[in-house]
Amino acid sequence: MLIDQARDARARTLALLDDLDDEQLEVPRLSNVNPPRWELGHIAFFFEVFFLRELGHDPQLLPGADELFDSFHVAHDIRWSLPLPTREKTIAYMNDVLEAFAEGLGSGEASAQETYLALLCTLHEDMHGEALTHTRQTLEYPAPRLGASAAAPGGGDLPGDVEIPGGCHQLGASKNTSFLFDNEKWGHPVEVPAFRIARAPVTNVAFAAFVDDGGYGRREFWSPEGWLIRSSTGATHPLYWLRDERGWLRRDFDRYVRLEPHAPICHVSWYEAEAYCRWARRRLPSEAEWDRAASAESSGGYPWGDAEPSAELANLDSRHLGTVDVAAFPESDSAYGCRQMIGNVWEWTASAFYPFPGYLVDYPYREYSAPWFGYHKVLKGGAWATRSRLINNSYRNFFLPDRADVLAGFRTCAK
Repeated sequence: MLIDQARDARARTLALLDDLDDEQLEVPRLSNVNPPRWELGHIAFFFEVFFLRELGHDPQLLPGADELFDSFHVAHDIRWSLPLPTREKTIAYMNDVLEAFAEGLGSGEASAQETYLALLCTLHEDMHGEALTHTRQTLEYPAPRLGASAAAPGGGDLPGDVEIPGGCHQLGASKNTSFLFDNEKWGHPVEVPAFRIARAPVTNVAFAAFVDDGGYGRREFWSPEGWLIRSSTGATHPLYWLRDERGWLRRDFDRYVRLEPHAPICHVSWYEAEAYCRWARRRLPSEAEWDRAASAESSGGYPWGDAEPSAELANLDSRHLGTVDVAAFPESDSAYGCRQMIGNVWEWTASAFYPFPGYLVDYPYREYSAPWFGYHKVLKGGAWATRSRLINNSYRNFFLPDRADVLAGFRTCAK
């Protein structure tokens, strides 16, 4: 099971790049992407450090790997000037590490520590797979060849709010959770007043109304920080949008397509979401509100209950290589009637990324959360490229509020 998941993650990683030639892998220096060869080596290095070395193995499979692929000692801007191994040698290193990982697991039952570290490494690779999807979009490369289904479900719009009663809510993971990340520790009570939240995320057509009303040029809708960033870029619409004589298009990897009216807005920053909310006389939900709408009265770790995410319940695993209508997946509704709180797009919340009460840095991957507290905003729910084994109600993603390249949208609350 553990080795099968790791091999699946590795197959996905390689499939995200195997159709690109060596010249395409030599990407320009950009703030929101890594050189793909560096990223591949870093993925393998993570398995070496947090599984093999953590368990007492030190195979030294690539001399100098620490100086090349340790993300917390190799600054982002110098990753383009490192003497990286060739593509072939990097993939050979990845294969060697994966085989050492399989040997380390052995054929017997894995211990609790082995299980935890194996999942940590596999899910870390899944995160980088989603990042490589961003990279392809950023660089206008073709959509990856992942055998995705061409038949995306329809469904149209899903307007309206649901009423969420106030009360004491447990925010964070419970101590009987089989696997979690450090920032989910631990579930703790928070008092949440009653509120109203949208049944579905904001759609393309709803966001287009904000754009067409001059929303990007109206300072009253923007926070000072958001306005400064918008002004510095000169943006008048979302990152990948383009208008022609017939209306709005959006860039989908290497081609432009007509804007799908009932799909959720995607590739917008937290500042853009905040500005839309002011224009619409709405607001973003707090993390606790989002979590209550998704998980209160649920019998499991997902809005719909205990069942693992499937093709019938959520748009995950790059099945459709993009977003689908916000009314799709009616079986995904939470107990309160909110749809698609897992999958399709990550959802920005109003909350800054901070540790929960009692947080301790007692985690093998100590740099996972602690360096980012206070600077980032919390996102919830996963996106279409998120792996289903990674996401659940308690998972907390976090990005800087100016990031628009990630697969992020949002839903709103009534004021």
